[in-house]
Amino acid sequence: MSVKKIFTSFRNAGRGIIYVFKNEQNFRIQIIVSIFILALLFIFKIKRTEVIVILLLITLVLILEILNSAVEKFADIVKPRLHEQVKIVKDILAAMVLFSAVSSGIIGFIIFLPYVLDFWIN
Repeated sequence: MSVKKIFTSFRNAGRGIIYVFKNEQNFRIQIIVSIFILALLFIFKIKRTEVIVILLLITLVLILEILNSAVEKFADIVKPRLHEQVKIVKDILAAMVLFSAVSSGIIGFIIFLPYVLDFWIN
């Protein structure tokens, strides 16, 4: 275990995140929404357990988007873009990210709703 290898691993991971950020519009949108949600955590003073749930959901959606991007890039290398099986794989990956984002949004709505109502009523 060398310090140089650890730093190399972090540098490689950083390049991957930068690549996804620069090349994937949905990832940028998800980052912007995540920053907005993180701001709401401080504004509404959300309970610690609820903060943990929100952070896990944000992490899940971002990880799945990165995974989606990686597998799509690999699929483009393995088979031509128009190959039907590659299209199906890409559609399934997109569905995975969409499902995680929508379900995270619903859970977030359930968590934030009482705080928003309390803010507007009081």
